[in-house]
Amino acid sequence: MFISICSSIITSLDALSWYELKATDFKPEFVGKMNFYLSAVDDKMRHPDDKSTIGLLLCKGKNKVVAEYALRDVNKPIGISQYEAKIIESLPDELKGSLPSIEQIEQELEARE
Repeated sequence: MFISICSSIITSLDALSWYELKATDFKPEFVGKMNFYLSAVDDKMRHPDDKSTIGLLLCKGKNKVVAEYALRDVNKPIGISQYEAKIIESLPDELKGSLPSIEQIEQELEARE
């Protein structure tokens, strides 16, 4: 069983990005589901001038060989990475200026509708 903690869309570099955070180690079937999401986002949300939507699977752990086999014949830009859970009280000052605000993200999404 897997749990999808969050899925979101963020725009940058004239491409949509779909991020999915998994609470378990990587499983090959995650790639099939991500491929489905990217096809749907490209069809329903991507602007004609945008590049292909980029997918990123963030998993608690991964086996590099399994990840490579899972991605081998996929024609969409999908990345797999593992994360380390670390609780922080607030965003570090050096990152605050480099990330868009919630308002900026909302404006960008509204402009695409």
